[in-house]
Amino acid sequence: MSDENNMEESALAAMLDQLASSNRRQRQEAARLLAAVAETNPDRLLEYADDLIDALDRPEAQTRWEILDVLTAMASVDASSVAGAFDGAETSLFDDTSAAVRLSAFRFLARFGSTGEDASDRVWPLLDEAIQCYHGDPEYRDMLAALLEFCGGNISPVTREALVARVAFDAENGVGYIKAYSSEIVAAAGE
Repeated sequence: MSDENNMEESALAAMLDQLASSNRRQRQEAARLLAAVAETNPDRLLEYADDLIDALDRPEAQTRWEILDVLTAMASVDASSVAGAFDGAETSLFDDTSAAVRLSAFRFLARFGSTGEDASDRVWPLLDEAIQCYHGDPEYRDMLAALLEFCGGNISPVTREALVARVAFDAENGVGYIKAYSSEIVAAAGE
């Protein structure tokens, strides 16, 4: 292993240690740095999936949303490595205190669900409930964008049909971004 790889391993180990720290600010900073790594090199974090999933139980919102963003990036590379995040993501999806946490959980579930038919069937009831709960909320535009990506993935015919049924009313009768995104989702799901 080269010196550069050793330094990267040491840096990742330090971030993971901070992520488990009793200090809130250290956890938040570690989560932020790990999210930056995941943006460019999510496969680099696959071996640490269990530690990252464990971090979904931290009390502060920033750590949770940053880690959900990390897990979202990882799901694109190897969905099976982050399947254990499902329960934590479900809890985060209905977090009453943070819209950022809810949005990151929604993005994770949509990305994870887009990776296979079984995964799509597993996440759809949660996505469907969130669509109903957060319809029109400030984060709803980004949720619709995640749904558009979701329907472009490998989702089951049953989930695809349910998704179209859920957004069809807004595609026909909505206004603004809700109508536009809903129409795009219906069109993309029909392809």
